[in-house]
Amino acid sequence: MLKSHAPATGAFLGEVPVSSPEDVQRAVARARRAQEAWGLLPVAERAERVLRFRNALIDRAEEMVDVISRECGKPKPDALLHEVVPVADLTTYYAKRAERILAPQEIELHLLKHKRAYVHYSPRGVVGVISPWNFPFTLSMGDAIAALIAGNAVVLKPSEVTPLVSQKSKEIWDATGLPEDLFQVVHGYGGTGAALIDAGVNKIVFTGGVATGKRVAAMCGERLIPCTLELGGKAPLIACADADVERTARAIVFGGFVNSGQVCVSVERVYAHEAIHDRLLERVVGLVAELRQGDPDTGTVDVGAITFPKQLEIAEAHVRDALGKGAELRAGGKRREGQGMFFEPTILAKCDHRMTVMTQEIFGPLVGFMKVASEEEAIAHANDSHLGLNAYVFTKDRDRGRRIAERVVAGSVVVNDVLVNHAAPETPFGGVKQSGLGRVHGEQALRDFCDVRHVMYDRFASMEREPIWFPYSPELLKWALKGAKAIFGGGSLASKIGELF
Repeated sequence: MLKSHAPATGAFLGEVPVSSPEDVQRAVARARRAQEAWGLLPVAERAERVLRFRNALIDRAEEMVDVISRECGKPKPDALLHEVVPVADLTTYYAKRAERILAPQEIELHLLKHKRAYVHYSPRGVVGVISPWNFPFTLSMGDAIAALIAGNAVVLKPSEVTPLVSQKSKEIWDATGLPEDLFQVVHGYGGTGAALIDAGVNKIVFTGGVATGKRVAAMCGERLIPCTLELGGKAPLIACADADVERTARAIVFGGFVNSGQVCVSVERVYAHEAIHDRLLERVVGLVAELRQGDPDTGTVDVGAITFPKQLEIAEAHVRDALGKGAELRAGGKRREGQGMFFEPTILAKCDHRMTVMTQEIFGPLVGFMKVASEEEAIAHANDSHLGLNAYVFTKDRDRGRRIAERVVAGSVVVNDVLVNHAAPETPFGGVKQSGLGRVHGEQALRDFCDVRHVMYDRFASMEREPIWFPYSPELLKWALKGAKAIFGGGSLASKIGELF
């Protein structure tokens, strides 16, 4: 059995059975049977039915918020605003637009004018979703909802750290009257995820660490299963000389410490121009001192617990490394005394790229500051990373912000705000470099849950045979050469003919 404990108190919350490889195989088989009928429904009807889940979720939002808050140790506003509301919004977005997004698309043929062609989108079948513990509802159900609206069945393997959130998701799904085998949950450790990949699913969506993501990609590659990988991040924040100090400081504190920094797009490293560095640092330190940290069940808090025990050790190692190489501790820096798994919101100044806090993913409440002399230096340091998921630029000059954003190597760059891009289901979300493959959210992500199938047919009545079919005639090569030169050659006649194509 998987046992769940509250990270804020250590209290036992519940347990779920571990799924064997045979259990996973049976779940995928049931999902495949359920998908056969589901995939034949019109897109609009599937979308309308999935909206039942959204309605039930909002009706039972307090229940879901409570489970998320207890099992993750995060404040209840985080659970509502960063987990429940985004899933409700994404469901609405796709449900209202899926019919248009997945409609067949005509292809204009530039040369074969006697033909017509189009692509249509057919559900892949069964999608396996392997999700993490930091946002156990939004990161699992966001992918599941998109896959379901696209016509697939879904088998979800949640993190072993937060199994009860997914159990609640399944409970709400089943209560809507939707086919229960269409969405299933299997529990366990890494072996359960491997069993899911091995069970004959048609696509995998994985969110997690880089090392595990590489193993998932290798398994999918061996089986020729398409996969979407949303992996780690090391989000830089560039504070330009003209940045609004107050807004930038508040963005750093929120972007660095919401969900105790356990966010793949957290602000983890700040490159502040020397013209504002000292003022910005002092304001950030002051704001950190005002943060309220503790058990969300005891009252209103800003920063909750660390969900996964190993992250405490990782945070301590980053602090030791930085201080040993000359960094200056300006706030926090240690575990909080008393019950529960808490790490103080931590600010490290005088950092550089010799330190792991500036080069390796933290996934905890630590932010490193580095003073830079120019925007060019800031951009160079921001791009000096094996990861590239999110990045942030702060400046009062909108054009400057966009110019810098386009030079930062990251899947998404946000100007004068933090984290907000994941809340926009219209926009593609994903990374470059070792931050992953493919995208979630946006129109293309919905289409990627489908096989793209092409149909070509004649515009006019078909001839007995095409001129280029067997048997070849003596004149074929002569006329083909003349045609190729007329269309693709460099003369004026070719140019005029080429304009037609």
